Amino acid sequence: MGAVQLMSPPTPAANHEPVMVERITQLLAAPTGDGVIIDATVGAAGHAAALLAASSPTVHLVGFDRDPDALQLAGRRLAAYGDRVHLVHAGYDELTERTAEISRTAGPVRAVLYDLGVSSMQLDRAERGFSFRHDAPLDMRMDPTSGPTAAELIATSDADELTKILRQYGEERFAGRIAAAMVRRRPQTTSELAAAVTDAVPARVRHATPHPATRTFQALRIAVNAELDRFSASLPQALELVEHSAVDGRRGRIAVLSYHSLEDRITKQTFADAARGCLCPPDLPTCLCGRVPVVQLLTRGAERPGPDEVARNPRARSAKLRVAEKIAAVETG
Repeated sequence: MGAVQLMSPPTPAANHEPVMVERITQLLAAPTGDGVIIDATVGAAGHAAALLAASSPTVHLVGFDRDPDALQLAGRRLAAYGDRVHLVHAGYDELTERTAEISRTAGPVRAVLYDLGVSSMQLDRAERGFSFRHDAPLDMRMDPTSGPTAAELIATSDADELTKILRQYGEERFAGRIAAAMVRRRPQTTSELAAAVTDAVPARVRHATPHPATRTFQALRIAVNAELDRFSASLPQALELVEHSAVDGRRGRIAVLSYHSLEDRITKQTFADAARGCLCPPDLPTCLCGRVPVVQLLTRGAERPGPDEVARNPRARSAKLRVAEKIAAVETG
């Protein structure tokens, strides 16, 4: 595990409870055989620790994260597993490239997990600028070592560009009004942005729950980090990487935990397409396209956390889990 430079001390892992960890461990752990489990969003390593504990001692884990602080925290939490752990400072859109060498020596990819969105650790650290609960510079970068900040995005975008971001990524019904206010004020801090949004929306919703700036903050975060583009590029890589032949009775699996409709829509459509077989017209006597399903769906729709978990861990409230099992090779070329 390579050393990663910290910007400031991360929040202790003990404060982080992974969402639906028991169900995910049941579905993705590899209790026998060898191979690789990929945690595409390792974060504080709650899921990773549970998966390693429930898997064979010859199973390796590759953990991706764009946040150097998260990788440092994950490295400490997983230190007991030694060289079974490989932490990668990269986005999950680099899944294939960064996993190939490890898989060649450690064995086939048995599972891939995505726990999407912003982490509790990032939200709770004021200086990261993800939340209007704290006054801080508008940063919002998951990798604080590279790329433009949210403040820079706001400062360089016109009203039309900002309106599109708020509508597409925040599904914000007052996008035009909010974008115009952002252009007039060019906010540079979380408090300034929250105030601009609150003043822009109609009076009847200014004191509504959730806070009227919630969708704006979500949209800017997604835009700054190109989250949906990266995820759309990554999920097909996971479909190719996981092993379709059974290893000790279990084929490769992909699990996605999403927290809003845009992420879930990508997951649902990608899995549905991969699970679809013949596309020939129904009146043809035989199949001519030769298409076969690549996965079978292991969840009926999206599974949700139970009420006890939501009461214990409010972040789980909006979580949706979809899981697919690989049953055939992906045709390429």
